[in-house]
Amino acid sequence: MNWLKSLSKTVFCCLSLFITNVNAQKTLQEYKTAYPDYSEVILNDNKSYDISIENKGIKIIQDNHYESIILKEIGINKNEESFTYSNLVKLLEYDAYTIINDNGKERKIKVTQTNEKQAQESSVFHNDVKERQLIFPNLEAGAKKVYDYQTQFIDYHLLHKFIFGGFAPIENSTLEIKLDKEIDLGYKIFNDPNNTIEFSKTEKRGKWIYKWSMKNIKPVKFEDNSPGYLHIVPNINVFIKNYTIENKKVEGLENVSTLFDYYMDFIKDINKKENAELKTISQNITSNCKTDEEKVKNIFYWVKDNIKYIAFENGYEGFIPREGNLVYERKFGDCKDMASIITTMAKYANIDNVFIAWIGTREIPYLYLDLPTPSVDNHMIAVFKNGEQYVFLDATDNQTRFGIPTSFIQGKEALVNENGTYKIVKVPIVDSEMNKVSEKTNLTIAGNKLIGSSKLELNGYNRSTVLHQIRDASNKARFDLVKNIVLKGNNKFNLKNYTEENITDKDKPYVINYNFELDNYLIKVDKEIFVNLFLDRNIEKLIIEKDRKSKYEIDYLTMSDAAYELDIPQNYKVKYLPKNVSIDNNLFSSNFSYEEKNNKIILKAKFNLKKILLDVTDFELWNETIKKLKSNYSETIILTQK
Repeated sequence: MNWLKSLSKTVFCCLSLFITNVNAQKTLQEYKTAYPDYSEVILNDNKSYDISIENKGIKIIQDNHYESIILKEIGINKNEESFTYSNLVKLLEYDAYTIINDNGKERKIKVTQTNEKQAQESSVFHNDVKERQLIFPNLEAGAKKVYDYQTQFIDYHLLHKFIFGGFAPIENSTLEIKLDKEIDLGYKIFNDPNNTIEFSKTEKRGKWIYKWSMKNIKPVKFEDNSPGYLHIVPNINVFIKNYTIENKKVEGLENVSTLFDYYMDFIKDINKKENAELKTISQNITSNCKTDEEKVKNIFYWVKDNIKYIAFENGYEGFIPREGNLVYERKFGDCKDMASIITTMAKYANIDNVFIAWIGTREIPYLYLDLPTPSVDNHMIAVFKNGEQYVFLDATDNQTRFGIPTSFIQGKEALVNENGTYKIVKVPIVDSEMNKVSEKTNLTIAGNKLIGSSKLELNGYNRSTVLHQIRDASNKARFDLVKNIVLKGNNKFNLKNYTEENITDKDKPYVINYNFELDNYLIKVDKEIFVNLFLDRNIEKLIIEKDRKSKYEIDYLTMSDAAYELDIPQNYKVKYLPKNVSIDNNLFSSNFSYEEKNNKIILKAKFNLKKILLDVTDFELWNETIKKLKSNYSETIILTQK
């Protein structure tokens, strides 16, 4: 390794000197003038791969260089940078330092404060990623943060993306790949409709050199409800399609079939040993079932209730499910382990059509046919093929009922292993009616108060979302959580008491029955009472900013059906009822109707959301619809004394 160390240090040194000389052409004041709104600018974000054939295999060394300059004193607060690595992308070495101006000369101050920790990832499927934190000393306006690190990819299938963009402006960003001519490189560019990424392919010393670069990259504005940065930022995924050794072609990742073969190597030897105890449980909980669907449902719920979800992987364990028997013994596992034990139990119950499948969550925009690499996937589930229908069994969410997928894989493609052959199956977007919220509220007027009793029913994702919020809270903590869920009217809302139904029965709606008082909500003027029966107005807060750039993602489609019945007080009559209103377009449908019946005023308010991902072209219609709804919500009933 000594020769490698010497060579890599030389590479680091030369690269750093080259970058420094280029950027020395600008003064601090010139950077401030060019970027008046920013406290820091990234001067260079560069990655270089050297891919070669050695010992009848692929060797990949990656060199990384990062350099930024502090423009304002506030920028010194961001004195930390970090990079990641793992057992499959091994860290070989790194170097980091601050460059300051010392009497007109640049002086390096080495980073000595570093820390390795487990990387925090939002994915439910990841490997043992470590994060190296670097704390840069002596930062001031004009100082530069520089770090270089070198990694080696143990498995060439895991070559991944390069992203052109970040939270700060970037002057120069480059991806360069040098590879032997016997290696066929594939790549796919995303989110660059105007071809702003410059590309070149040259030959040097018997190697192909691919180079992609962008300059003067504006900062990415990560907006609320964005589908994820991979949907927005220009990025490149590179992969090895095949390579030739001794005149023999070796397949890499040429198509979906080769990706499936790669995955199958990880699962071909699992779940071959029988566990008598788990087999007995599997048969007992399915013994009274008349159909395979009933059996799978019982197994699915048993896993949800008895196996705790914990995300943890180490090396190739990020791809290899643990034995179902081991998951049973441990009583915990990650997403792959959940899929493993579900398929194991199904086999014990003599069900042959429950399979393991790979899938990406909604934050990943790629399709298998566009990018047949592991970059498409970050999750694993079980799938039940019921006739020609597919039921997606993701036990990582212990509240989602049988028959609907978890919300974060809606609309995604699953790569299903059907007895050794693959099939790409699209997960449906769950219809809004399955996530229906129903509520009936009875209201009476007592002085200046509204007295109410209500029954709230939550189905589908609305049910699971609320129960995830409440979890196992008890006493006052649970009371406060329930109050926040049923809150109505204004901040004078007073929840008197409540009861719950179907907390553990996933097939039934979660129900809250509650009584409340709402003070200072009515307006009384002389002989008239003014009251607005719309006690829930959350949707009117969903106006989208005019300058929004990214699509607007909604967790799931939903439907609400609310009925408010107000007893007309004695000696009062209705002076004014608002008109009935209907709205129906590609995004929403809603209907509000008022009726006077049996000495009551009845408002029925129905709302249906139709689209889960809004394009920028939808924003104008969305905002117009929200404004119309807000206008309808503002309508007031007038009661007057007889």
